[in-house]
Amino acid sequence: MFTTKKIAFVSVINDLVTDNRVNKTCMSLIECDYDVLLVGRQLSNSLPIPNWPFKTIRLKMIFKKGPAFYFFFNFRLFFVGLIKKTDLFYANDLDTLAPLFLLSKLKKKPLIYDSHELFCEVPELKDSRIKKVIWQKLERRIIPKLKTCITVNDSIAKIYEEKYNVPFFIVKNISDFDQFFVPKSRSELNIPNDKKIILLQGTGINIDRGAEELIDAMEFVQNAILLIIGSGDVWEVLKQKVSSKGFHNKVMLINKLPKSELIHYTFNADIGLSIDKNTNLNYLYSLPNKIFDYIQAEIPILASRLPEIERVILHYKIGDFIDNHNPKTIANKLNEMLYSKQLSSYKKYLAIAKKEITWKSEKEKLLTIIKNI
Repeated sequence: MFTTKKIAFVSVINDLVTDNRVNKTCMSLIECDYDVLLVGRQLSNSLPIPNWPFKTIRLKMIFKKGPAFYFFFNFRLFFVGLIKKTDLFYANDLDTLAPLFLLSKLKKKPLIYDSHELFCEVPELKDSRIKKVIWQKLERRIIPKLKTCITVNDSIAKIYEEKYNVPFFIVKNISDFDQFFVPKSRSELNIPNDKKIILLQGTGINIDRGAEELIDAMEFVQNAILLIIGSGDVWEVLKQKVSSKGFHNKVMLINKLPKSELIHYTFNADIGLSIDKNTNLNYLYSLPNKIFDYIQAEIPILASRLPEIERVILHYKIGDFIDNHNPKTIANKLNEMLYSKQLSSYKKYLAIAKKEITWKSEKEKLLTIIKNI
């Protein structure tokens, strides 16, 4: 890749297409006059790369998960970064940080670390003490040596700062929608016109996200259909649950979609859900991108009472909360919200929130960070 511009080497461990935050990061780097190379992984079901204005590499891996996968992915990532001319390294999350940290030292180039979550607190590490200890040691060894760190909200920033005495900039993961966007109709999307649409979206429909209980709740929800759009480690469990309950007319499971396609479904929903369980610090302090998608689509939100999410919903008066994950509790709240007189009030406040919560202001923060490098 020959260019007279500076080159930013951006790493992430997913397959690139559905990671809206990383895409916005790359576009911000371009605004700062960088040519961008984004490196991720190739999956068997990876969607085609869109016509992005930056270069991408997807690494094909023999191992799909576990220690061998992480070792060989990082090994290959290091050597790709070693042979590429680079002026700035940008690591997304702890699982790509080590090779870029080493490369930044070897090449004497700056490094930005963007932590999208409390990585060492993800539920996937909860039952494996050895794996968790390894990641914690890696985090403790590298983060105190970093100069430029970013994360997604105040709670996570505070935890990292108190733990490592390193300042973290906050760039929220807010959606960037075209104000002139016109969504497809329900008929075009093959979803019912005569039923209420309940939506749970996300690339991480994983354990403790509440999806299993949500499907069970649909037994008690009237005249509505549930859309679950995304992927994750409970996806096969959800398929089996829908089949065993005979809920094919009540629940639609749609595999992960590019953001450009997903938003058509979001704008057609009546309620958006984010019902993660408070089983780990990562979920407790999360502020998912889908919250901002729902706001931009002006659909009321039903959520768990997690502090960052609760702060947004209460401040703007744009939704309600479940008290627990009992399916009947979820169903009762859904029935109440779907036919509540308060829906018009939610819509009014969502219009206000949509104008105030924008990617534009967050992008300015990110541009300033990049330019100050």
